[in-house]
Amino acid sequence: MASPNPIIDVRQVTKRFELKDQTIHALAETNLSISKGEFVCLIGASGCGKSTLLRIIAGFETPTSGEALMWGKAVSAPDPTRGMVFQDYALFPWLSVRENIAFGPNARGLPRTTVKDTVDRFIELVGLTKFANAYPHQLSGGMKQRVAIARVLANDAEVVLMDEPFGALDAMTRERLQDELLEIWQRTGLTVVFVTHSIEEAIFLSDRIVVMSPGPGRIESDNPLALSRPRDVSSPEFNEIRRVLGAKLHSHHGKKAA
Repeated sequence: MASPNPIIDVRQVTKRFELKDQTIHALAETNLSISKGEFVCLIGASGCGKSTLLRIIAGFETPTSGEALMWGKAVSAPDPTRGMVFQDYALFPWLSVRENIAFGPNARGLPRTTVKDTVDRFIELVGLTKFANAYPHQLSGGMKQRVAIARVLANDAEVVLMDEPFGALDAMTRERLQDELLEIWQRTGLTVVFVTHSIEEAIFLSDRIVVMSPGPGRIESDNPLALSRPRDVSSPEFNEIRRVLGAKLHSHHGKKAA
């Protein structure tokens, strides 16, 4: 879906990986335009290139051909304006919650008072004020993921890239963090690109759902959602969207098996 002034613009991106004596064609002619403030979910079967596309937007991978742009400038390397949140949290185990969140602002050489004010704000935003001095091993999985989100936000990210961030959590924690992520998104105006295997999670969270198909990975369909928020997972409208998207995903499996 085209945007007149997109914050993220992926243009004709292909990606191939060379592994010993074979070439893995991960992405083919991929185009994706994302407006500032949008919440976009990428869904699809394993191996369809969702994470590869996310890593190209982040600057961790370079396209074989084509380009990814942020505000019209080519993405060539990781940058604090594009923060990545992983499923495994990627926290520094030897640093406290406060120190993990302060890492980026300190690395950028910000004044000590600015760092403290920034850290305090985002610790409060993710509800971890009482755990500011705790270490990762003392936290639950949900708390660790909140720290990971706060660390990205404290580093002045405009775009948050999330690679199945809630995939390893139990159902109740996952639902709670989905609600908290939506609240943070609505309060901050962030742009979010979120990879998930869960159709229900994608419908609950996003403005648009981009369905990807494998072999090689490509965008099969781009689906804007007109559902009002907050969303009821038991409503007929929600479940009709789930049925339609489920049919699209299952058709990809059928094509691959044929």
